[in-house]
Amino acid sequence: MQLKNYINLLGICVLSVAFMSWTINKIESVNEEKITSEENILSKKHSSSIEYVYDSLQLNDQGLSQEAFDYAVQGFEKLGEEGLLNNDSVLTIIDFDQPSYQKRLYVIDIKNFKILFNTLVAHGRNTGKEIAQFFSNTNESHKSSLGFYITEDTYKGSKGYSLKLKGLEKGINNNAYRRAIVMHGANYVSESFINAQGYIGRSHGCPAVPVELNKPIIQTIKNGSCLFIYNKTYRPSQGFHIG
Repeated sequence: MQLKNYINLLGICVLSVAFMSWTINKIESVNEEKITSEENILSKKHSSSIEYVYDSLQLNDQGLSQEAFDYAVQGFEKLGEEGLLNNDSVLTIIDFDQPSYQKRLYVIDIKNFKILFNTLVAHGRNTGKEIAQFFSNTNESHKSSLGFYITEDTYKGSKGYSLKLKGLEKGINNNAYRRAIVMHGANYVSESFINAQGYIGRSHGCPAVPVELNKPIIQTIKNGSCLFIYNKTYRPSQGFHIG
């Protein structure tokens, strides 16, 4: 009789342990699902928030294509995730699908939903006249290079106050240093040039901007922000996967 009671008690203990184990596993599973769900919600909120910038700021009406913006945001987020941006709020987009007489440079405060600058910007003299068509990563080509850059420090050179740009894409823009591709001001980037010849002047490949906006723009985007130069021919390099 005592043995039978002992066996029954042992069975009850085993069942209790099994039930407790199942309950703990169930709770852990629910918690993991909740955390994953919350992470997905936050991720979706973040993505939708950035996507909302395009519509909120009416960038389509400002001439910036959806594709240019989408590419820029994908690269911007990738660089941020890799910890390569000191400034993860400001995104600069140059849309070389637009003719040079249009304001095709956009400096956007992504976090605060603001267009900080929207102005003219030059392409290289061998890239085309009013329309940018030909791009190169080769020294002395006098052509613009597409793709993603990180802004670096400033200096005063032959073109005045200038901003160094680090090209991130092998075969597309990684020779930017060697080619001295920088942002600087230029008198030929102006409405007066547009009125005289129908398009602005051209550089040796640098994204030159109006003289009066040169310093304010550079001060805003210098030291570790993302700059993206777009054209419909752009495709990410193998060394810089996005999407």
